[in-house]
Amino acid sequence: MGTATKVSLRKLGNSDIEISPLGLGTWQFSSGNGMVGRYWPSLKEEEMTEIVRLSLEGGINWFDTAEVYGKGKSEEALANALNALGEKSKDALIATKWWPAMRTSSSITKTIDNRLQFLKGRKIDLYQIHQPFSFSSVKSEMDAMAVLLTEKKIRSAGVSNFNESKMREAYEILKRHGYPMVSNQVKYSLLDRRIETNGVMKAAKELGITIIAYSPLEQGILSGKFHENPDLLKNLSGPRKYMSQFKPAGLAKTKPLIDVLERLAAEYEVSASQIALNWLIHFHGETVVAIPGASKRHHAEENIGALTFELTKKQMNEIDQISKQI
Repeated sequence: MGTATKVSLRKLGNSDIEISPLGLGTWQFSSGNGMVGRYWPSLKEEEMTEIVRLSLEGGINWFDTAEVYGKGKSEEALANALNALGEKSKDALIATKWWPAMRTSSSITKTIDNRLQFLKGRKIDLYQIHQPFSFSSVKSEMDAMAVLLTEKKIRSAGVSNFNESKMREAYEILKRHGYPMVSNQVKYSLLDRRIETNGVMKAAKELGITIIAYSPLEQGILSGKFHENPDLLKNLSGPRKYMSQFKPAGLAKTKPLIDVLERLAAEYEVSASQIALNWLIHFHGETVVAIPGASKRHHAEENIGALTFELTKKQMNEIDQISKQI
């Protein structure tokens, strides 16, 4: 087995935790469990371990999971994979999330031991409120997070899918407790740049909050494979089948961007996906990190390849301009 690649780490918000610019999203480790888990086919244990091993060796040092991913199955599968890798995974960091729907904030402290149980005793380096809709206020949720931080059940706290005002509120409440609110995990990619205009990105930069970008490749659209081979659209299953960007008109609309990604990919001898990820983690300095998933070995190799180079400012600006016209 190889040794880990040295990747330049960056601070997670205003915490003392250092993370690689890419983490691995592990929604696909849900083993087909629960409504959310059924989105992905079941992976074998050895496949998941191999994906985690490759990610670690490629310089990725953190893994994002959630309670709702297979009702704890993703957390458990991730912990099993990390534990199977022994010494190699001793410094691996875990981010997971509490699911708020139909619950109150008291569930945050009540269910934390379940999270730790699924994680087989591994630490929670980042605990996030998965989305803003629950029976509780942002204040009571952050008060509960502060309890977990004080009890050292978690190392840092963040949110997910919070708009600017809720994010600022969460930040201020945790600050009163003496803790930083370190991250907001949101949908962000070259084809979904809403956070740049709705105040979220601006507030994140101002407050020193890390943006964790999920769906950074827009379910594979930014790989260019559907543009190159539209026949692949016939094999789509799940929600992607109905998304407008996976229709011929949608592909035609995004083609100018894919052409630029492909041209730069040829120049760097990498893939269009790797160019898209590289843009995401560098265009805004160190504010944005991303969590592409991987359900196959080659996906993990693609992810880590995006950490091996850096686009020039001029190239990033060119991508920026084309992306904004779509």
